[in-house]
Amino acid sequence: MPEERHTVPREKTSLLVVDDYDSIRQSLSDILAESGFRVRSAEDGFSALVEIRNEIPDILLSDLNMPGMSGFELLSVVRRRFPSIHVIAMSGAFSGEDLPDGVIADAYYEKCTGPRSLFQILKTMTSRETLPSPQRPPALTPVWLPTNGHHPTGEAYVMISCPECLRAFPQVLSKSPKVIQQTGCAFCHSSIDYAIVHPADPVTSQVFNRNLRAGTPALNASDPHQ
Repeated sequence: MPEERHTVPREKTSLLVVDDYDSIRQSLSDILAESGFRVRSAEDGFSALVEIRNEIPDILLSDLNMPGMSGFELLSVVRRRFPSIHVIAMSGAFSGEDLPDGVIADAYYEKCTGPRSLFQILKTMTSRETLPSPQRPPALTPVWLPTNGHHPTGEAYVMISCPECLRAFPQVLSKSPKVIQQTGCAFCHSSIDYAIVHPADPVTSQVFNRNLRAGTPALNASDPHQ
């Protein structure tokens, strides 16, 4: 009997495969690419967010148990930040086709059960509605933060919660006079624009509003704190 072939019944759908095991990630990527999907892959939740920032996929297929940022955390971030992405959770720790408790996804695929059930899920997803075209995420507005006092080194700092991976980290304040500052998340390395709240200083608000009308000020690449 000839091997059953699975093909995508529409224009190429972009798919991001996330798994910390190289062999599983590569096998799934190869099978899906041969079936007509446009496939990218990532080895953990943090690198998956980098891929999503570069281009939003139509479908995310993610393992649940991964080091660093688990699939549970990743799916929560994706649901909040990128609600247009269709999400498939996968794991070998849960049996059946029902979503495990607490998993925020559209469908569940049990690992090592063969590709037939996965292709059925994908077929249902791609025929359910017209999936959005891949795009870059919209620019975020600055995160406004109060100062948190002084770092053990004596320098003023703030605690920043990354809007993408939701992890918090300390940031020593730049001495730059610009209202909007930029830093990279200490965990997922996404770019974060932030500004410091000065309740008793009305000039800050006026300068910020003027800068918004004139366009976001250019960041100083020479500033070592950015």
